[in-house]
Amino acid sequence: MSDAFTHRERAMETGHRLDEELRFKATARRNKAFGLWAAGELGLEAAAADAYALALVEADLAPNGEDTLIARVLTDLTAKGVDMTEGRLRIKLERLLAEAEAAVRGA
Repeated sequence: MSDAFTHRERAMETGHRLDEELRFKATARRNKAFGLWAAGELGLEAAAADAYALALVEADLAPNGEDTLIARVLTDLTAKGVDMTEGRLRIKLERLLAEAEAAVRGA
């Protein structure tokens, strides 16, 4: 009987680990897409846009990552004269996360 419980526990741990890995990949994909979108709003192209997007992916790894991410993009967009709010950026992130999760689970 304990073998069945041990097997079930391992299966649950494996499932949890897989869920966490997929969540991490989806979040990184979302952040890259968000960075590329923001780079476009800022008028950045090619290598500069890719570098900006990568910087945002890394920014999300810090404590309070999503808040840091939004604050940075909001500051950058505002400095460039783009009319933006925190709420609109959060909505954009939610939409991009849904797309990223679908892409990661479909892969």
